[in-house]
Amino acid sequence: MAKSPLGVQVIARAAEVLRALEGSAQGLSLGQLSRQLDLPKSTVQRIVAALDTERFVIASTPGAGVRLGLALVRIARSARFGLAELAHASLEQLAQRTGETVDLAVLDGSKAIFVDHIEGSRRLRAVSAIGISFPLHCSANGKALLAALDQSALLQLKKTIELTRFTPNSICTWSQLETDLEQIRATAIAFDNEEHTQGISAVGSFINGPEGELAAISVPTPSVRFAGKKQELEAALIDCRNELIERFGHR
Repeated sequence: MAKSPLGVQVIARAAEVLRALEGSAQGLSLGQLSRQLDLPKSTVQRIVAALDTERFVIASTPGAGVRLGLALVRIARSARFGLAELAHASLEQLAQRTGETVDLAVLDGSKAIFVDHIEGSRRLRAVSAIGISFPLHCSANGKALLAALDQSALLQLKKTIELTRFTPNSICTWSQLETDLEQIRATAIAFDNEEHTQGISAVGSFINGPEGELAAISVPTPSVRFAGKKQELEAALIDCRNELIERFGHR
């Protein structure tokens, strides 16, 4: 099939469907996918049916169409980056120390994609998963990644990033975002003050892996206890970052 032009086209279109669903936690209808991908609805329906058979997509809430399926989580775990393997023990220690969820993200185009995830021990906790992606301009991990980029790479990304407003606190102008990034570069600490999801705040920091690859560690926390733990979370994150810097030998 891969050698057939038709087969290659089908695979490419299936990948387009998966990428479209990547940024939609609530799912998309067949009509929305058809319009977004500029494909006939019948074509989208056939592709979605095939992806559903393999559990790459699952039904979302009634009337909302489909969203990414659990089979992708298993694949993501199998394809875990070497950086995630090497950093995992330190991230687990950070989660144990804070009692909160800890995520490791890498830059994927104009998004931050999670390559490792440790669930917090609190009953009320932030929920995420390996393979989930977040926008760069309104998440702690995303802003940390942006702050660590050189100016030429940042200028290239500016052409593709949409500063979408997710909450009333979302940063929606480049001048405001640049001010934030300057502060992050100076302190190595980024904050998400309910900028992506109301009720969730986070602290994050950038790190370079053993091969110099750029990543970000973040600790998302329900906002009801974030303010009271902010300094504790920041200190714990810095300790984790310093430990990884010492191990990897990259700032």
